[in-house]
Amino acid sequence: MKKLILAALLATSASLAMAAPAHPWLDRSLSASVRAGSLAAAMTQDEKLVLVHGYFPPKAKPAQEMGMIPSAGHIPGIPRLGIPTLRESDASLGVANQVEQRKGDTATALPAGLATAATFNPELARSGGAMIGAEARAKTFNVLLAGGVNLTRDPWNGRNFEYLGEDPLLAGILAGEAIRGVESAHIVSTVKHFVLNSQETGRHVLDARISETALRESDLLAFQIAIERGRPGSVMCAYNKVNGDYACENEPLLNGVLKRDWHYPGWVMSDWGAVHSTEKAANAGLDQQSGQELDRALYFNQPLAEAVAAGRVSQARLDDMVRRILTGVIASGLYDDPVPATPQPIDLDTHADVAQAVAEQGMVLLKNEGDLLPIAASARRIVLIGAHADVGVLSGGGSSQVRSTGGAPVEIPLTKGEAASFARMTWHASSPLKALQAALPGADIRYVDGSDPVAAAAAAKQADLAIVFAWQWQSEAQDAETLALPDDQDALIAAVAGANAHSLVVLETGGPVLMPWLAKVPAVLQAWYPGQRGGEALARILTGAVSPSGRLPMTFPVSADQAPRPEPMGLANLRAAEARRAAGDKTDYGMSAGVAPFTIDYREGADVGYRWYQKTGRKPLFPFGYGLSYTRFSYGTPAIVGGAAPSVSFEVTNAGERAGADVPQIYVEAGGIYRLAGFARVALLPGQTQRVTISLEPRTFARFEKGWVVDGGARRFRIGRSASDVVYEGTLDLLPTRMAP
Repeated sequence: MKKLILAALLATSASLAMAAPAHPWLDRSLSASVRAGSLAAAMTQDEKLVLVHGYFPPKAKPAQEMGMIPSAGHIPGIPRLGIPTLRESDASLGVANQVEQRKGDTATALPAGLATAATFNPELARSGGAMIGAEARAKTFNVLLAGGVNLTRDPWNGRNFEYLGEDPLLAGILAGEAIRGVESAHIVSTVKHFVLNSQETGRHVLDARISETALRESDLLAFQIAIERGRPGSVMCAYNKVNGDYACENEPLLNGVLKRDWHYPGWVMSDWGAVHSTEKAANAGLDQQSGQELDRALYFNQPLAEAVAAGRVSQARLDDMVRRILTGVIASGLYDDPVPATPQPIDLDTHADVAQAVAEQGMVLLKNEGDLLPIAASARRIVLIGAHADVGVLSGGGSSQVRSTGGAPVEIPLTKGEAASFARMTWHASSPLKALQAALPGADIRYVDGSDPVAAAAAAKQADLAIVFAWQWQSEAQDAETLALPDDQDALIAAVAGANAHSLVVLETGGPVLMPWLAKVPAVLQAWYPGQRGGEALARILTGAVSPSGRLPMTFPVSADQAPRPEPMGLANLRAAEARRAAGDKTDYGMSAGVAPFTIDYREGADVGYRWYQKTGRKPLFPFGYGLSYTRFSYGTPAIVGGAAPSVSFEVTNAGERAGADVPQIYVEAGGIYRLAGFARVALLPGQTQRVTISLEPRTFARFEKGWVVDGGARRFRIGRSASDVVYEGTLDLLPTRMAP
């Protein structure tokens, strides 16, 4: 009997040995963090040090011998352990190739992030991310520097167009879904820039000051929601300081909020040129120095090795850095499903359809007096004026710049400023003129460049409809010094409106602009930067093939002084630095460009955007959540569920004669301010009714006190068409609730 039992045990052991992988890190039944820990334990010290710093290929030496391709970043792999080389690309709006460092390599260009935000459509955000992830994988990239979720605190921020607006719930949900989409391709996505990278002027030297409570209830909440929904492999820390410490060596933010409170398992990578130390940064929670050639020194190679040997950085900390990197690589699916070794075919037509859908759902009809739109069949003579609308649509600049499929019919190099090295003023080859001509074959549609307001007015006078395409180019590394349209376009619009009462303005801008001519034009359409199918999307909106359904993800002020700050802070410091360089100062100031450090006190605290306007009693030009349609929607009496998981449900009816989509919004009172707590997007045929149930996010109306606290009792809420347009007001009965920070 003993021999039989022993034989059975030996057989079972042999069977288990055959079933289990040879190494624990290959066992897919284990968690990513456990697998990463076992993999890190099998690495040598030198191999660990390889993973914690990355190269910037345009400046790295010797790039060719290391197999680098021109891109944002390169971290050599460990072939003997199956750890892949990490090839990083900028990818906020598509796989970037900003100044064509990879000759002939094009990609699908999504519209601006603000257009995605304006859709209020999480599923479409996820589709956009999946499209980018699929193209990146096909191009052999496996880490995407996407997932921008910095809130719009100032309307002139040069990178607002990349991000997702001013509300933490909307931005967090859409960023999280976009990240999910990217990582569905089994590659790593990031979320960035952690945190308070809210302006570009002086971004390398400014110190953003804010209380912990205010930060938790605004910008950090957006990141928290995005990380919970998207589970990105990496978080990118920002350039700026936060409350006295650089974001990439900020212990309260990295070790405290991110890793302790949120239990984030992935790794923290630096922004390119954002590292300032070895020991302080490593001990504060930075796991990887990115694009090291852009920093003033190489902090995470030999200096880190020496710091570990001397005990100034513990061996356990280095092991944790490596484990976190590997956790992100494994959790994303990249380790088990490496990207192909050579470029693969891409379904460009399907991907372009995604870009067009974002453009169509994200355009916001701001004004439509007298139902000027959609374009009437009686409009036989139409003139398009300005903004190169004969050949393309404008794109934002900077690291998000996509060299789009179809090429760039207009490309203007910059002659000065930090952006000049990696940005060009670029138009995507999607002609509104050609798209409208195809959509309205019976009309005589012509283009005038708008350089001469008198000639433009004369052309408008002869037309049944005049469409002025107004533009404002925005880019990373610089802010708009004014919200006014450049190149005297206000005078152009006024002249055209004076010549033709049937005038429409299409805005291709990276955010709000001043509109002194608004009363003179009957219709205004906010098109943002509409991506590589922007011309086609515009034609479908203008002709009524699609009803506008976008809603503003940010407040449009009447004037710059309505916002918390009327211009970029530190502008005088920037101008002084520029003057020194113009006078012959050749000092190498690194990424800071010699701009003297300065402090920004974010006096609005958690009351960002529309909350600021409520708090100060100011009426904006157009409120957050606003947008018109070609049809009408009505709401039924809501059913309210309170308690610890509140929700509101009601019927939405398309009461008009066209198909369209509506975006009902729920705002809940917190500290006297109504905050967005839930929303839905519902598409309806004429006469159709659908019941929607909107679950409310408790943290949006909680207060932060070492955790989230919802006070029990009655709480006012509103159903609105925007932050200002209230359709229904009622009361929720809440249970007292305390949630983890």
